[in-house]
Amino acid sequence: MTTLPRPTRPRKHSDALVFERQAGIERLVEIMVRLRAPDGCPWDRVQDFRSIAPYTIEEACEVAEAIEQGDMAGLRDELGDLLLQVVYHARMAEEAGEFDLSDVVGAICAKMLRRHPHVFGAEPGGPRARARDVDWEAMKAAERAETGKRRASVLDGVPATLSGLTRALKLTRRAATVGFDWTDPKDVLAKLGEEAAELVAEIDAGDKERMAEEYGDLLFVLANLARHLEIDPEASIRRANAKFERRFRGIETLLAAGGRAPDEATLAEMDALWDRVKAAEKEITDK
Repeated sequence: MTTLPRPTRPRKHSDALVFERQAGIERLVEIMVRLRAPDGCPWDRVQDFRSIAPYTIEEACEVAEAIEQGDMAGLRDELGDLLLQVVYHARMAEEAGEFDLSDVVGAICAKMLRRHPHVFGAEPGGPRARARDVDWEAMKAAERAETGKRRASVLDGVPATLSGLTRALKLTRRAATVGFDWTDPKDVLAKLGEEAAELVAEIDAGDKERMAEEYGDLLFVLANLARHLEIDPEASIRRANAKFERRFRGIETLLAAGGRAPDEATLAEMDALWDRVKAAEKEITDK
């Protein structure tokens, strides 16, 4: 088995601290075991993989939100919540006789070592590849072959439970591995214009179902464009949401200073206040 090389720089953490952290993980596992015990928490005892899965997704989203907000204290807490989800699923799997947390940790350690030959080398002390020379897709294909998980389609294995934009990104990335892709982001923009025109036509026709279909096509092309521009569409829409929320709250604040609420203002007034808030933000960022 490949082993981790000894660190070449001074150790950041003492052996005592490493032991303390390992003990902390063990304590979390013990807490989960107690919660799932026959005399444990009634709610925790009746949960299963499906019922917990939405919470796992929610916690991952909250981790992303804390990162987006630069909230390190929040990130610490949210990472704890996400870790709890891992421990929860592992405990349920252990109860079912499938695997336990040590198997989960062992599998990801082995995968990280295997997928980073440019860092760890094929064998202890052996030559290391360069990151750009590592064929990631070929490596993954070899792993699937070893486990008997062969793909009938290059699109197999993209989870249907991903958010729409993220799944679109991954689907187009998979298709691109076999050459089904545009070569220039400007070509994607041209397709975007084509899809927008088709949506306009369906709006004029008044067919709601066709409108929804063309709108979906528009979003799909936008996700593909994000891939070509190496932009995370989910992060982009989160930033756009935050910007809209910040600016609209700014409108509310300015109106409240005059003793009014948004529903007491005209659209023209709110548009003018929006521009005012936007200009104030630009002035701050330009300083």
